[in-house]
Amino acid sequence: MNNASVDRVPPLDGATAAALEAGRLQDPFAILGPHQGPRGRFLRIFVPGANAVAIESGAGMMQLRAVEPAGLFVGDIEAGPYRLRIAWPGGEQVTEDSYGFGPILGDLDLHLISEGRHFELARVLGANLDERDGVPGVRFAVWAPNASRVSVVGNFNAWDGRRHMMRRRGASGVWELFVPRLTHGELYKYELLDRNGRLLPQKADPVARAAELPPGTASVVPRNPSHVWNDGDWIARRGERQAASAPVSIYELHAGSWVRDADGETLDWRGLANRLVPYAREMGFTHVELLPVAEHPFAGSWGYQPLGQFAPTRRFGEPEDFAIFVEACHAEGIGVIVDWVPAHFPSDAHGLARFDGTALYEHEDPREGLHKDWNTLIYNVGRREVANFLIASALHWLDHFHVDGLRVDAVASMLYRDYSRQPGEWIPNRYGGRENLEAIDFLRHLNAVIAERQPGAIVIAEESTAWPGVTRPISEGGLGFAFKWNMGWMHDTLHYLERDPIHRRHHHHEMTFGLVYAFSERFILPLSHDEVVHGKGSLLGKMPGDDWQKFAGLRAYLAFMWTHPGKKLLFMGGEIAQRREWNHDSEIDWDLLNDPRHRGVQALVADLNRIYQELPALHATDAEPAGFRWVIQDDSDNSVYAFVRNATGGRPVVVAINMTPLPRPHYRIGVPHGGRWKEVLNSDAGVYGGSGLGNGGAAHAQDIPFGGEVASVELVLPPLAALVLVQNEGG
Repeated sequence: MNNASVDRVPPLDGATAAALEAGRLQDPFAILGPHQGPRGRFLRIFVPGANAVAIESGAGMMQLRAVEPAGLFVGDIEAGPYRLRIAWPGGEQVTEDSYGFGPILGDLDLHLISEGRHFELARVLGANLDERDGVPGVRFAVWAPNASRVSVVGNFNAWDGRRHMMRRRGASGVWELFVPRLTHGELYKYELLDRNGRLLPQKADPVARAAELPPGTASVVPRNPSHVWNDGDWIARRGERQAASAPVSIYELHAGSWVRDADGETLDWRGLANRLVPYAREMGFTHVELLPVAEHPFAGSWGYQPLGQFAPTRRFGEPEDFAIFVEACHAEGIGVIVDWVPAHFPSDAHGLARFDGTALYEHEDPREGLHKDWNTLIYNVGRREVANFLIASALHWLDHFHVDGLRVDAVASMLYRDYSRQPGEWIPNRYGGRENLEAIDFLRHLNAVIAERQPGAIVIAEESTAWPGVTRPISEGGLGFAFKWNMGWMHDTLHYLERDPIHRRHHHHEMTFGLVYAFSERFILPLSHDEVVHGKGSLLGKMPGDDWQKFAGLRAYLAFMWTHPGKKLLFMGGEIAQRREWNHDSEIDWDLLNDPRHRGVQALVADLNRIYQELPALHATDAEPAGFRWVIQDDSDNSVYAFVRNATGGRPVVVAINMTPLPRPHYRIGVPHGGRWKEVLNSDAGVYGGSGLGNGGAAHAQDIPFGGEVASVELVLPPLAALVLVQNEGG
C-alpha cells in the first residue's frame, strides 16, 4: 500500500470546512469526489466517524490522509474508476464513491417536472434501483426547491445527513444522488435544511413506492417491478364493462376488517385474493372498491389521511402482493376500484407538511390550506408541480397496478372555497366567487389525462352537492368524471326508511324525488361505509319495528335500490344484514350467517346482482330518461310505488314495492303488455327469510288500460316487500 501525497489537494477555506463539518454544503459535488486542480487530479472523501479510508484503482491501493475537519480524507488520484475501502469501528466497507458519478436525471425529465407535465414521476423521483457505469445501486431524487441542502439518510449511513448530501439540479428544484451498492429493502428518509439553514424533521419520500410498516415512518427502497401481467383481455374490454350502459355493482370494503384469520390478524393481499375474490364472484358483484390503500400513518383514518400517494400500505404486504390481488380479481371478471384522496393530507412531521420549510404542497394561508373538519392540509393544486404530483399518483395506480378505476374522495371540499367555513374564514376567487377555479382546472386536467393515457379506466366523484356537470364531458363544460355518487338519493331514501311505516305516507316524496334529477348525471347509488359509522348504526339497525319488520324493510330497500336507475354500491356487511355498525378493528360478524334471516338477505343480494346483470332493462338505460317511467308514483296512503324499466331490445321489467307491514291483495298496476308476467324476484320469499306471500311465481295481465299503460295486472303485494316482474318470452 502506498502512502498518499497531498501536494495536489488544495486546502479548504475556513468557511467551507465549517460548512462541510456541519453538513451545510449547498453544492457538495463542488468539494467532494474527484477534482482536477492546478497541480493535478485529487480526491476528497467525507465520512464522519470513519477510522481510515483507502482507494483501490488501476494504480493499486492507496491510503488517503485524514485532514481537518474530522471525517475528511484526501489524496491524489489518477483518472479512471476507483473504489473506497472505509475502515469503520465495527468493520470495513467497500463501495464506490457517490460523488464520483455524474448527474442522473436528463434535461427532458427536469423540464417536464418543472412544467408540471411529467406523468411518470415514480420512474424519476423517489428511490429506484439503477446501475451507473456498471455499478449497481439506488438513485434518489426529490423535489424540494426551497431547501438549502438535502441529504438522503438511512441505516446505510447511520442516519447522518452529512454523509450523502445531494446534488441540486438547477432551477428545477430537484435534488438527486446515486448511492452505490445499496439494494431493495433499505430504509431511508430525506434530511433537509430550509432556505435559512434550519434543520427540518426528517421526511419520508413523497414519491416512495414502498414504506415501512406503521408506526414506522421511513420509506423503503422498492424492488424493481417483477409481476408479469396476464390480464390483457380484461384491460382491452374493461371500457365496455364499465360503461354507463353496463351493469356495475360494487362491493365496497375495508381490507383490514373484511375478515380476519384464525388468530384474529388481518389478511394480506394474497389471503384476500384467496377469500375475497371467490366471495365477490359468488355474490355477483362486478367490482370491488377498496377504501384507500395508499400508505397512511393512522389506521383509524381508514386510509383517508394518506401520505404515501405512490405506495400501497405495508399493512397488507408488498407492492407485488397488491398486483397479485388485482390480477386475481381480473381473472374472475371483477374490476378493482380504489379510493384516492387528492383533497387533503395529514400534517405529520415526517410527511408533506412544510416539506422544504415552506408551504410547498399546501397553501400558506390557512383560509385556503387547512381543513378544519379533519385538521388536515389542502393541496395547492394551482401549483403545477403539485397538480402533476397528484395526477402522476393517479396514473401510477392505474398503470403500475392495473387498477380499473379511482373513486375521488371529498370532491365537494375541493370545488368550494367556503366548504365548511364561516364568513371571513375563506378567500374568494379572483372574481369574488366561492368556486375554486384551480381545483376545477385540476379535476378536468386529471380526467382528461386519465382518459388519454388509461382508456377504459373510470374516475368516480364523491360529490355531495348539486354542482352541475360533474359527469358531463370536459368539451361541454363539465368536469369529465365517469360517474358520481348520488348522495341525495341515499340521504332521502334512508330518511324515509328510518321512519315508522305509519308516518311514511307523509314523506312519500323522499322515495320519488331522486327521479327528478336521476338522469342529470351518470349516478352510482351508494350505501357506503359513511352510513354505518359514527353512531349511525347499521343498515338493519336503521329500520324501524321488530326484527321481522327490520329484515323485511331492509330487503325491500335493497330491491328498490337494485331496480332504481343508477349503478350500485354496497359496503361490506350490508349484504348479511350486519347488526352493529362497522368497527375497523374487527371483522364482519360472519357468524350471523348461522341465522337463516341473515342468510336470506345475503341470498337476496346475490339474486339482485344476478337479475341486474341478466336483464338489460335494469342497467342499460341507467343514464337515460327513456329507460324509466312511473306506474304508481302518488299512492302515499298505501306507501306503494311501481315503475317500469326498459331497454331497447330487452324485455320490460315492472317493479312494485309496498313499504308498509300490511299486505295489499288485489292491487292493480299498469303494465306495458298483456299476457303472462313472471315474478323473477319477491323479497318476501321464504328463501330470503320472508313470509312467502306472493303471486305463485307469475301473474296474468289483462288488456285493461291502467295508469297510462295499455294493460294491467292484479297483484298480491306482500308486506314490506318488492316484486320484480318480467314479461314472458314471446309475450
